[in-house]
Amino acid sequence: MSSAGLATGSRAPEPWPRDFAVVVPAYNEAPVVPALLRELRETFEKHRLDGEVVLVDDGSSDGTAGLARAEAGEWSALRVLEHRRNLGKTEAILTAARETDRSVLVVFDADLQHSPEEIPRFLEKISAGWDIVCGRKVGDYEKQRISSAYNWLSRRLFRVPASDLNSMKAFRASVLDDIRLRHDWHRFFVVLAHMKGYTVTEIDITLYPRRAGVSKYRGAWRVMGGVIDLLSVSFLTIVSRKPLLLFGTVGVLLVLMGVAVGIVSIYLRLAHGLGFRPLLDLVVLLETVGFTVFGFGLLAEMVAELREEVEALGARLRR
Repeated sequence: MSSAGLATGSRAPEPWPRDFAVVVPAYNEAPVVPALLRELRETFEKHRLDGEVVLVDDGSSDGTAGLARAEAGEWSALRVLEHRRNLGKTEAILTAARETDRSVLVVFDADLQHSPEEIPRFLEKISAGWDIVCGRKVGDYEKQRISSAYNWLSRRLFRVPASDLNSMKAFRASVLDDIRLRHDWHRFFVVLAHMKGYTVTEIDITLYPRRAGVSKYRGAWRVMGGVIDLLSVSFLTIVSRKPLLLFGTVGVLLVLMGVAVGIVSIYLRLAHGLGFRPLLDLVVLLETVGFTVFGFGLLAEMVAELREEVEALGARLRR
């Protein structure tokens, strides 16, 4: 057969990896499960995708897992995992990552606010060499102001090259080996990975209204919890790497304030004959706390150095 015949008869390679898993965290999503599985299956068949779908029922009380198995029928690409109780989206993602050997993971919410047709676009970006691909939501949606404020603050604090950190995303599974995700820290996955040097890009994706069921992310406590987590991640990723920068600065400022108050006290005593005991107590307090905080910063630097050595040793052992 001629080379021309081979070229004509062969099919062009797909622009996306075949070794991938679509991770679907689901909590009480029975009303939308039939449409979810139908559209995922249609996308897989239309684009001839050879990956798998790992649906994690995160302790649902409405029979989400059983309905998913029944709706899937003989579709071998679907795997259904279950948590005994509701643990959270972060834990659902980690469970799926542990149970699959695929090298690329696509996190896809069960509420169908994004179309499964976006999946090939994410895989194409991953094939181009990126470690993480974030979806940037396009369209109006509930809590848009809160989400925009959170994303803006995250970009300012962490210098992440993505404008939407909590949407559909795809990433190399190996990224999870280098970072530690605590409860609800899926929102900071991109931040933590970027801090480790992984490359990040984003694509625009359309956001659709929820078709059925109710949102699981509502209430003032969700906002407060997000702010607290943001402060926690800021401390761990910025301050913990250079603790003396914070504690040393605060300690030096307190010591200088104590010196200034002491000078004022001496001036009042010598120039005006005024003695004010609370000023002396304030000097003692400022100097004591200042030197204590500075000393704490030095100890924290030693801990940070040990942490760097342990992480470097772990990285060498993994290789």
